[in-house]
Amino acid sequence: MSNQSAAEAFDAAFDALGHPMRRRMLELLREGARPVNQIAAELPIGRPAVSKHLKVLEGAGLVEHRSRGTRNLYAVAPAGLAPIQRWLTETWDDTLGAFAAYVDQHTTTEASKTTEASETSSEEKP
Repeated sequence: MSNQSAAEAFDAAFDALGHPMRRRMLELLREGARPVNQIAAELPIGRPAVSKHLKVLEGAGLVEHRSRGTRNLYAVAPAGLAPIQRWLTETWDDTLGAFAAYVDQHTTTEASKTTEASETSSEEKP
């Protein structure tokens, strides 16, 4: 996978999850594969709207469907959330690294001030 297609997958996944109804559908599908009518029964929108949202989720690689008899079952795509997970991990690692650097710098500065104050205090004593 090229960098461009990875970036496109990342953008598509985040765009798809930008809508609260699609996030709710993904939560429902975590419990297992379901047909459209079962998904629609759990949501305050109709079956046609559910189908449109599922198409967006499928286009983003977050959901897949398979035919079973006359029904289409929708399920979470196994690798669909990987681009988002990678982004979150990298962002979290960068943030923790910056925080650790800040704490180290702050600790060093405070230790330095304490040492200077201690040396100044001992110089002033007779």
